[in-house]
Amino acid sequence: MASTIDNRPTVFGDRMIITGTYTAGETTIDLSSFLSEIDFAGVNSIASVVGTTPPVTVADTAGFSGSTVTVIGAGGATAGGSFIAIGRRA
Repeated sequence: MASTIDNRPTVFGDRMIITGTYTAGETTIDLSSFLSEIDFAGVNSIASVVGTTPPVTVADTAGFSGSTVTVIGAGGATAGGSFIAIGRRA
């Protein structure tokens, strides 16, 4: 379980945009080597369909604290996908 950070972050002033991917089951993404604090974090998860009638689509959500993104799986483990974080450069 390891996140992959894209190799070309975008910088504007004292802010930086970090993008990358995270794997299924991963719950934290540490960005402390890039950001001192996060202002926004979001995930675009590989949504999964729960076999209920009618089918329900569940997707990961994101929270953040300090320089760490927390991925929250809907109903259990995370599905994996891509992420974005905007924050103050370290």
